[in-house]
Amino acid sequence: MVFACLVAMGLVVAGSFFVFLVFIGVLVSSISSTSVQTLPTVQSDSLLIVDMGMQIQDAPVMDEDLETLRRALGGGGPSTVSLRTMIEGIQKAAEDDNIKGLYLHDSADSSGPITGYAALKEVREAIEFFKASGKPVVAYVTSATGRKYYLASVADKIVLNPAGMLQFAGMAAEPLFMGGFLKKYGVGVQVTRVGKYKSAIEPFILDKMSPASREQMQKLLDDLWGELLETVASSRGISPAELQRLIDTKGVFDSGSSLEYGLVDEVTYFPELIAGLRQITGATDEENSFNQIDLRAYVSGLEKNTDARSQVAVLYAEGIIVAGEGTMNQVGGERLARELRKLRADERVKAVVLRVNSPGGSAFASEVIQHETILTRQVKPVIVSMGSYAASGGYWISAYADEVFAEPTTITGSIGVFGIFPNIQKLANDHGFTFDVVKTGKYADILTLSRPKTEAELGILQGAVDGIYEQFLQRVSHGRDLDFAKVEEIAQGRVWSGKEALALGLVDAVGGLGDAIQAAVSRADLKGKSYAVVDYPTPRDFFEELATSLQKKTDPLVGKLKSSSPVFRQIERELSVLKSLNDPRGIYALMPFSLEVD
Repeated sequence: MVFACLVAMGLVVAGSFFVFLVFIGVLVSSISSTSVQTLPTVQSDSLLIVDMGMQIQDAPVMDEDLETLRRALGGGGPSTVSLRTMIEGIQKAAEDDNIKGLYLHDSADSSGPITGYAALKEVREAIEFFKASGKPVVAYVTSATGRKYYLASVADKIVLNPAGMLQFAGMAAEPLFMGGFLKKYGVGVQVTRVGKYKSAIEPFILDKMSPASREQMQKLLDDLWGELLETVASSRGISPAELQRLIDTKGVFDSGSSLEYGLVDEVTYFPELIAGLRQITGATDEENSFNQIDLRAYVSGLEKNTDARSQVAVLYAEGIIVAGEGTMNQVGGERLARELRKLRADERVKAVVLRVNSPGGSAFASEVIQHETILTRQVKPVIVSMGSYAASGGYWISAYADEVFAEPTTITGSIGVFGIFPNIQKLANDHGFTFDVVKTGKYADILTLSRPKTEAELGILQGAVDGIYEQFLQRVSHGRDLDFAKVEEIAQGRVWSGKEALALGLVDAVGGLGDAIQAAVSRADLKGKSYAVVDYPTPRDFFEELATSLQKKTDPLVGKLKSSSPVFRQIERELSVLKSLNDPRGIYALMPFSLEVD
């Protein structure tokens, strides 16, 4: 009877879930068909609305309506837009007679990953292009950190809420160290590494930054901050020295001091702001609002040419590099290699732009991807566009391109290798667990978690790391046509800004994704001809996204705390990276974990 009841309950649950999927399927089909028939139209005298709180990712995102449904089902988080969508939408609006101005809106939702400065720089340049058309740009700020203010500062007019503030106090990087935690709970960690500055292993064995790591971090922040300071100061008509003095004096600016020092142009509440926006569109005082269209809706109504006989393919490598297929937020070595093979064989594709936004990861997977890049370059041009990060393994897969573009704020280099070998012997023994082994070779259990490595085993593993580091140096030397001794000198696992990477010969030019696409067009001899720029791989459809969401499992403790505590969000990020380390040899080319510059 118990068994029969359980079977019946299982059938009811399965049946309910099936009905749920059918309902969702009908709903998605309805949304999709409706979207095709009723594409948004732009009314005359409209403002284009851009949410400065949107997450900007490199790779294309799912259809807007399907994302709305995903969020309704508990996906959460702010809206996401692809970088190319945002840039092209703003640039198209500059030439659209129906669009009279651009309004940068400050949403309060700051959950989820933050957008890197390299991507923000490209968006900022698109807004500059919009301004050059003579149309006004207005930004409304409530409580802006450095990123939002960097974007808002390009506007003709910055309006601050009277209760708001500007937290434009400089940059800081605050790595999390777990060495003491792991030791306390009986988890031993042994490492092998090459490179004086290869600090990715430090969070697991130390309680603070090493002198070498602190040195490179300070130089990197100085480079990034110098670029931002100069850009914002120029936009606001202030000298960089004066702006730095204000920042060091105040740190945080309330509405009064923001207006006094010229960091904003006006202080007012949102309802009063509406009156000014109505004037831009020509709306009368009797009207409650004004004609407007959201960026994502605007772009969805633009014609897309994906069937041209000639294509420039933009292939995205975004996330940590892992062996195998990887997940949605990872660069799977096998998956990306397969995409490169497809593009190489596709006669419509005349050039490939590889957009790299990755801190690196598996050395094995990086080599797999790089080999396919080399083969592709033998058939058609390959251009690399570096995003916010293209470091370590991210640089490995970039080294053989015909041209490499980076932004001044791109974090790259980190040419170094390490191996990390944890063991749980003390943790297990303290709780009554023991291990024994039978083997047919002296080193058959060299990668076991049950005990620390012997000196002989560490010597073998260090030899493997040394060999892969030598291979890395050779790849960079040959791919970039640099003297081996020079590569060895600038490698050592050190991270560099895009500005420094240009001076060192690690990249060819300063520029964004648009510049890389134009370089591909030129090398493929497509100028003046009909061609399409097509993103690869295509974003996952709704059911793939739904399946992934249903499979996600979150630790109950972290799940409760992460939403309210930045510290626990940082811990979760670090642990997610640790879980992703699946190189079959246990050797990685990875920049400092989760290097997040605030």
